[in-house]
Amino acid sequence: MSTPEPAKRGGLRGFFQRLTTSQAELEAAELQEDLGRQGATPIARCGGRQRFCVAGTLRTVTLRPRGGAPALEAELYDGSDVIDLVWLGRRKIAGIEPGRVVRAEGLVSVQDGRKVMFNPRYELRPAGGP
Repeated sequence: MSTPEPAKRGGLRGFFQRLTTSQAELEAAELQEDLGRQGATPIARCGGRQRFCVAGTLRTVTLRPRGGAPALEAELYDGSDVIDLVWLGRRKIAGIEPGRVVRAEGLVSVQDGRKVMFNPRYELRPAGGP
């Protein structure tokens, strides 16, 4: 008796699982799969006062002054959690826009219960690519 080909495993069970899984859950699972290929740590595992590399999709990008100076804030989602990326002194950064896939590296802190990374090093990534 031979084993089923990888593409055919799960068959009917996999079909029903895809039908009952929400679009948000499917997107979250896909984002988490991409983390390994990008050498990133899931945001849910990032703790305060440590350096991490994270990757995900920018949900929102806003200009929000901090201490009288401009600050560009972007919410990055990787399927496990969110982190705010904040560039102090910046009003706009080319390519930093909602829907863009970004890999960022820096010191994670927690402010008002939210994870934040100030002035991270970043790399714009193609959607769905490593």
